[in-house]
Amino acid sequence: MPMIGYLDIPSGLSGDMFLGCLVDAGWDVAALRSSIEKLDVPRADWDIEATTVMKGPLRATRLDVRTVTGTTHRHLDDIRRIIDASRLDEPIRARAVAVFGRLAEAEAKVHGTTPQKIHFHEVGALDAIIDIVGAVCGLAALGIDTLHAAAPPLGEGWVDTAHGRIPLPAPATLELLARAGAPTRPAPGPGEWLTPTGAALLAELACFRQPAMHLERIGTGAGQRDCAWPNVARLWVGRPAGRGPVVQIDTNIDDMNPQLYASVTERLLAAGALDAWLTPVQMKKGRPAVVLSVLAPAGLETVLADMLLSETTTFGVRIHEVRRHEARREMQTVSTPYGSVEVKLKWVGDRLVGASPEYEACRARAQEADEPLRVVYDAAQAAARGLVKKMNATENE
Repeated sequence: MPMIGYLDIPSGLSGDMFLGCLVDAGWDVAALRSSIEKLDVPRADWDIEATTVMKGPLRATRLDVRTVTGTTHRHLDDIRRIIDASRLDEPIRARAVAVFGRLAEAEAKVHGTTPQKIHFHEVGALDAIIDIVGAVCGLAALGIDTLHAAAPPLGEGWVDTAHGRIPLPAPATLELLARAGAPTRPAPGPGEWLTPTGAALLAELACFRQPAMHLERIGTGAGQRDCAWPNVARLWVGRPAGRGPVVQIDTNIDDMNPQLYASVTERLLAAGALDAWLTPVQMKKGRPAVVLSVLAPAGLETVLADMLLSETTTFGVRIHEVRRHEARREMQTVSTPYGSVEVKLKWVGDRLVGASPEYEACRARAQEADEPLRVVYDAAQAAARGLVKKMNATENE
């Protein structure tokens, strides 16, 4: 059974904190160095050290990535050439390039230019390349094929960059989170707690929800700053667990303004419902109505039933315990002529049986390119089919 990971990030995330989590979870720092040595970068230009530190009452691993200081400003194509020319496995190269692709698209939006023209400055520096390539390699080395993450904390303030002084959260960080539809929460204090590199790693590699899992080990990575609280991130590593009992909640409604249904279903889903849908029916005396149905974990039955009673005109709901079988899902990114698009891979047992583009990602790319949504969706679907064919061919070798 595949491993899954969950990033618990009470003090946010940076690239070196991510690496600290991976090393603390069991990835040997020597293996990290070996992975970076596969890049076409002089060994004398960088070094990586792991140190056990205390952050308040908590032990953690701090990763120090030391690089030769320079003024190199790389474009996306420069970074892609470095990664593509490496001796890393192709899936690792593709995921690392996808992370940088997200960074380029976010920076381009913020600065009003194109991804190809963006000078990466800080995020194109060698330490960011090490952070991103290392994170992708570490997840693969630990066997984590699905990564989840908590809502990242965002703080206020200002930071000096190569572009000048900018407000926090950094504009590129916000753009990355917005494009990923990520949830956020207030930071424990002012300052930058989620870096653009950390945001790009989360946006590309993680989905923002806590999974049911059987825990096997925890990796704790340290941030560089000392705070009044433990400045750490924690990577939970384990195997997926079943969702547990599931219930279906139904109610018939024939006297509510139709404009309100969208708001009700959005609130139900935000509260933890697995799905919500409407079915038209005809009630007694020939009156048209709808059945509002909700699929949810059994533990949320009371909360969601109370929400239906409060948010709609109904006077009662029906509860049914249901059983279901689920295909395993895995998020990947494909390249299209309109930009990167997330696709959802569908696994039945150990078989990859299909992939489908994420609608919101296609819609965003269509708006940016001023193209019909169906054109972008078709391009993403074609790329998704190619990814499935390639992955299945690799598996059969």
